[in-house]
Amino acid sequence: MIIDQAKEVLRIEAEGVLSLVDRLDNRFAEMVELIFGSTGRLIVSGIGKSGIVGQKIVATLNSTGTRALFLHPVEAMHGDLGVVGKDDILLALSNSGETEELNILVPVIRHIGCKIIAFTGRMDSSLAKMSDIVIDVGVTREACPLGLAPTASTTAVLAMGDALAVVLINKKKFKQSDFKKIHPGGALGQRLSLQVSDIMLHGTDLPIVPEASTIMETLKVMNRFELGVALIIDNRLSLTGIITDGDIRRIVMEKESFQQYRVDELMTKNPQTIHRESPVYDALNLMEHYQITVLPVINPAGQVEGMLHLHDILGKGAFKFNGAPE
Repeated sequence: MIIDQAKEVLRIEAEGVLSLVDRLDNRFAEMVELIFGSTGRLIVSGIGKSGIVGQKIVATLNSTGTRALFLHPVEAMHGDLGVVGKDDILLALSNSGETEELNILVPVIRHIGCKIIAFTGRMDSSLAKMSDIVIDVGVTREACPLGLAPTASTTAVLAMGDALAVVLINKKKFKQSDFKKIHPGGALGQRLSLQVSDIMLHGTDLPIVPEASTIMETLKVMNRFELGVALIIDNRLSLTGIITDGDIRRIVMEKESFQQYRVDELMTKNPQTIHRESPVYDALNLMEHYQITVLPVINPAGQVEGMLHLHDILGKGAFKFNGAPE
């Protein structure tokens, strides 16, 4: 019952987003051209759940090269309106288009000289009538069984915001190098801007073990390098697997007389790998996605060229995957 309900929520929200596809028209293109050609910022405003979604849209735009600012409608009317300039554009978010606080703000911002864009679910609403460009983000139903809590409607607005950000990325020819410039993150940012080859272990620093080695022979190599891992290779120096301290602990618990096994019988085959020319931030993303701490570095032929450890990226003891200090 619980799983069925959850699946139904996901279906409703997916349907809501997919329904936007056929409604995209020249108004979306007009919006993109307006924002692209602006010398000011995109001011995003909304209240309640729409406001929360608006803050996420602003974060995505700022991180991908489009200057944006979130403005709370109530705070704007009590002094924060001073951040708005005549070259800015207002993106107003309201599913009903009748949000009182927002609709009071819109004429004031228009008076400053700003163009108005609306994301709304009602094309005949007050907000729509006051706007220069109106983007239809309406959904036929909410996932909330009471039809009260914004669910599918907020997902639709968020998806439309992502569509705007991604199209602007392409329009601006925003590159990976541009992304790194606005994500410096101090020393970490500098390391993430490097290539894997710049910080990987290589040569005699690699804990490499032939696949015919016994577990005991493998343990001796792992103890000598103290990296918690061994890379397993065949006679052509191609990577065939990987084994970690955690794997060894599980083997000891699960198998009697584990010493008799060869390492290729117990290793993890086809591990995640990376190439030396890859950016370090790609390696970090792989590690976080698969919750691993080591990436073998291989060449196009599958031969081992190096190894990248999480500590080499983040600094020993400095970070965990969740960003909390160890």
